[in-house]
Amino acid sequence: MAHALYGYDGPCKNIHGHSYRLEVTLIGEPKNDSAVAKNGMVMDFTDLKAIVKTNIVDVFDHALVLNGNSPHRSIPDLDTTFEKVIFVDYQPTCENLLADFKNRIISLIPSEVELKVIRLHETASSYAEWRAEDN
Repeated sequence: MAHALYGYDGPCKNIHGHSYRLEVTLIGEPKNDSAVAKNGMVMDFTDLKAIVKTNIVDVFDHALVLNGNSPHRSIPDLDTTFEKVIFVDYQPTCENLLADFKNRIISLIPSEVELKVIRLHETASSYAEWRAEDN
C-alpha cells in the first residue's frame, strides 16, 4: 500500500509505499462441544483470515491511500493515473489506519469473541498497536 501524509514536515508528505503486516489477537472461551466442527476453537482462523482479507487486504492492498480532506482529491487525472485510489476521512498514518482496521474487524467478529490486540507494522521496526485493556 502507498500513502502520502498531507501537511507533514518530512519526506512522508510524498507518495511512498510500505509492505504492511497486520497482527490480530482475539480472546474468548474455546468451544467445548464435541458435536460441533469447531470444538476447541475460540474462532476458526480461516474465518478470521476471511474477515481480514475481504475487509482490509482486498481493499487496501496495492492501493494509494490519501487524506480525503486534502487537496490530493483535486489532482488532475489521479484516478486514471492510479488504478486503486482510496480517499479516507483521516490522515493515513499507521496509527489512524490501525484504528480504521480495528473498527472493521470488531464489527465483523462473533459477539462471543473479543478483539484483544491489533498491531499494524508499517516497516520491520515501526508499528502501531491497540490493546483492548487500554480503552
